[in-house]
Amino acid sequence: MRKSDLINQISEKTGIPKVDVLVTLETMFKEVKENLANGQNIYIRGFGSFITKKRAAKIGRNIKKNIAVQIPEHFIPAFKPAKEFVNEVKSKLK
Repeated sequence: MRKSDLINQISEKTGIPKVDVLVTLETMFKEVKENLANGQNIYIRGFGSFITKKRAAKIGRNIKKNIAVQIPEHFIPAFKPAKEFVNEVKSKLK
């Protein structure tokens, strides 16, 4: 499913115009990105958590030049689904 398919489904189920659904989704995505970039996690009960994970510094290898490369510690965005969400997906896929 693509974003346009999601917008169409939400619009059909709620009766809200597609433009309003698009603006709402884009605003939500923007807020999630901004909050994660500022180090704030987002918790949505029953759905899951948007969090930042810390990756420790490590030594990698450039295969072409065969030299060791220092990779600094950094943060990456991640999503952790809620237990109810996981159970619902498991039960429907059986």
